[in-house]
Amino acid sequence: MKRMMRLARALPVWLFFWLFASAAVAQQFDHTHRLWDGLLHEHVVMINQGRASQVDYAGFLQDRLVLQRYLAQLSAVNEAVFAGWSKQEQLAFLINAYNAFTVELILTRYPKLDSIKDLGSFLRSPWKKEFVPLLGQTRSLDDIEHGLIRNPGDYNEPRIHFAVNCASIGCPGLLNEAFIGEQLEQQLEAVTRAFLQDRTRNRFNASTGALEISKIFDWYTEDFERGWGGWHSLNHFLVHYADSLTDNAQEKMAIATGNFKVRYLDYDWKLNHKK
Repeated sequence: MKRMMRLARALPVWLFFWLFASAAVAQQFDHTHRLWDGLLHEHVVMINQGRASQVDYAGFLQDRLVLQRYLAQLSAVNEAVFAGWSKQEQLAFLINAYNAFTVELILTRYPKLDSIKDLGSFLRSPWKKEFVPLLGQTRSLDDIEHGLIRNPGDYNEPRIHFAVNCASIGCPGLLNEAFIGEQLEQQLEAVTRAFLQDRTRNRFNASTGALEISKIFDWYTEDFERGWGGWHSLNHFLVHYADSLTDNAQEKMAIATGNFKVRYLDYDWKLNHKK
């Protein structure tokens, strides 16, 4: 007992939970992500008619033990169990893991930071910190996003860029509910349209004929060129969502016919917190 208490004091709480999680926990994983869903409902505020959100990190700090219990549930899942799930359950799991561990990373220094970038250094970005025990390895946030979620051939789902959250204002809002496998299609479609309807980050400039869009589309153009939905270019993707990119019928027609130039907007890395 004394040895266990010493171990508990020496480790982060979520890692302590993980070490003592049984295989049965992984086998009976809660695909409703109930703990995470409750935290999101409690501590994420949707703004701009649901097109963006602010995160109450102070509230998350108060409920940090609940968050760490959820992180332990994620970490208890091994590769064999994960491989037996549907693609939708896998992808929902990975999106939620990325978002939840990002919140945990912010909490390690909150409120003494203005941006997630403050958690990095000249030599290593915060996304390359290996602190996430997931699927049998200690991973970074980059490993989850680029090595698992975006790995070519696994999911080929560009709409994940509107679901994973980098704790920044420029990023699509953190949704105030957990992603769930059986609802994933509807959720991905909803967050995609919500982000595209945010005129601070995506808009048609009638005076220049340019579609001014988030830098995300520049960074991840290749993801929109892998044949998702039968299309093979970013323009095809944007044409498909013409009705979300503008409320003006004439502008909508210009986008729908591909009659537009593209300009990428600056990205706002300030923390997406509720002030």
